Amino acid sequence: MALLSRRKFLQSSSVLASSAVFSDLIVGQLVKQSPLRLGGPIFLKSDDPDELAREHRRLRYSAAYVPKVELADTVRIDTIRKAFAAQNVLIAEVGAWVNMLEADPAKRKTNLDYVTERLALAEAVGALTCVNIAGSFNPKQWDGPDARNLTQDYIDATVENCRKVIDAVKPKRARFALEMMGWSLPDGPDSYLKFIRAIDRPAFAAHVDIANIMNSPARYYNNTALINETFQKLGKWIVSVHAKDIYGKDGHFAETMPGRGQMDYQTYIRNVTALPREVPLMLEHLRTAEEYDEARQFVIGQADKAGISLA
Repeated sequence: MALLSRRKFLQSSSVLASSAVFSDLIVGQLVKQSPLRLGGPIFLKSDDPDELAREHRRLRYSAAYVPKVELADTVRIDTIRKAFAAQNVLIAEVGAWVNMLEADPAKRKTNLDYVTERLALAEAVGALTCVNIAGSFNPKQWDGPDARNLTQDYIDATVENCRKVIDAVKPKRARFALEMMGWSLPDGPDSYLKFIRAIDRPAFAAHVDIANIMNSPARYYNNTALINETFQKLGKWIVSVHAKDIYGKDGHFAETMPGRGQMDYQTYIRNVTALPREVPLMLEHLRTAEEYDEARQFVIGQADKAGISLA
């Protein structure tokens, strides 16, 4: 499969950036805000889809990560889809957290087969997206830093992998997306636009995680501008957003829960709810129910201050 040349890949962002800025997300312009669809993991010990959906609602969640289910279990998939729809809870994401750039050919094929299966599950269960990172050439850590993660080989391999996964499933509703990362591509809105152009599939979409790309002093201290720029450039493709935070620690950046870092959450929420479709904001990476309670209440409080209701 022919891949884009480096020159065409690098030129593509300027074309897409001009088309991606649509009027209802121009900074400073009044926009109509939709209710916020907040979601996150739950800790209810149950396999019953109805109970799981009700627990999301009890926690004021209107979005969810996919409950445990296998692609072959079509009866349970149908039950999950109906139970969550009855409670007005969107299934936001099916995660596929494996290295699509694994060096060993057999392991890479296994990983790609798994990602393909997860996208098929997202389509079957009615999820908005299947999300993974592009991967890493790091030989010891599947998501670790490596200088080769910024090369043309990385770009070409990622384009090919995403096309293979999408073309194998041919989803009509679910989208496949890459999570932004601080040490590999896509590392911000411009590099994401280049992937959108290079992959060239309607089923490829954008996943936003601002905390992951607050990876420099300029982005950290000017994250309001980073948030606005990201949503302006990627808005028409965004299907899911992660909710984390970043703070400075001993001369480097460390991840934390929303409210304990420096991210401008009111701006983040305003941008999410100004998108032209319902896009969930999903809490992640916390350990306990109590930690999620704190993070959830902070986000709800920031939404209240911004005058935005919950869905």
